[in-house]
Amino acid sequence: MMQTTVRWGDPHNYFKTKTAHIIAGDVGGTKSWLVWFTQAAHQPSRVLFEQRYESAKFGSASEMLRTFMAEAGRTLAPDSVCLALPGPVEQRRVTLTNLDWVVDADELGKDLGIADVRFVNDFQAAAAGVATLHKHDYEVLNSGLTRLGATRVITGAGTGLGLAWMQADQHGEYQTFATEGGHIDFAPANAQQCELLAWMAEHLDKQKAVHVSWERMLSGAGLEALYQYQHWSITGQVEVVKMDAARIHSAALQNEPIALAAVQLFTDIYAAWIGNLALLYQPRGGLYIAGGMAIHLQAWLKAERFLHIAADKGRMASLVWQTPVYLITNPRLGVQGAMKIATG
Repeated sequence: MMQTTVRWGDPHNYFKTKTAHIIAGDVGGTKSWLVWFTQAAHQPSRVLFEQRYESAKFGSASEMLRTFMAEAGRTLAPDSVCLALPGPVEQRRVTLTNLDWVVDADELGKDLGIADVRFVNDFQAAAAGVATLHKHDYEVLNSGLTRLGATRVITGAGTGLGLAWMQADQHGEYQTFATEGGHIDFAPANAQQCELLAWMAEHLDKQKAVHVSWERMLSGAGLEALYQYQHWSITGQVEVVKMDAARIHSAALQNEPIALAAVQLFTDIYAAWIGNLALLYQPRGGLYIAGGMAIHLQAWLKAERFLHIAADKGRMASLVWQTPVYLITNPRLGVQGAMKIATG
């Protein structure tokens, strides 16, 4: 098969005459999902190879891509690479938020012999991925009052807490915009959460990290911290109890009291976050909840309590109830978004 170089600066000329080989990836602090696919004019994408990796097993993005390319068994390098990365993209360079990597697009391209390398924020890719979803890829948590072409928002807890928004252009096509909103200051909603905020500040101070953001609560590490807080709150014991997020979830499903309290507190805080976003963006085009933690915690997010806490906004409660809220259950959202961005 012939290959052609994809030129990012000329999206309307993509794939007009030849088939392009592309690697798209959703790189996370915990897991990374890479896809090698082809794209030709007026043809659907064709996936040739895909693989998931534990990100921390690699010393760099370059090392992980080399492994992927070798396992794909392709004899030629791809024409282009598009990676969705957790962190702000600054002049084709990203310092990953929850992984000790600094990735430079120009250096990566030179190292791997790939002419075109493009980076996007991971939740900008997730936002683009919304357009690839089918009805079986999400659950409707709140029907709300949908408006065609209105603002959309996507957020999700995983290794970190991502947030992006989408706005329709004059042609009705949604453009995506990255944020680092997960790092804004956490705001407690009740007396228990005020106590949690003080406990978390002391807990983080011992780690020489004193900023208590929403991500510190709504992430895998956040659930682990909430478990420690609930252990202290319920038992009065101050020793650190190590339980990873997966084990906490498993224990909560078995009705273990401390794990159950931690997961419920996590979900309550998540609900308050969703309500805040509903007021901040008024996303009548849809507020989408994504990320691995949402998939695992579906039973809690689908409960009536979740939406009632989200809408506990006093005089503005009706605005939250008018917001369409969707829970995305398709784990390929990020890589599908990266594929969509890669093909312009």
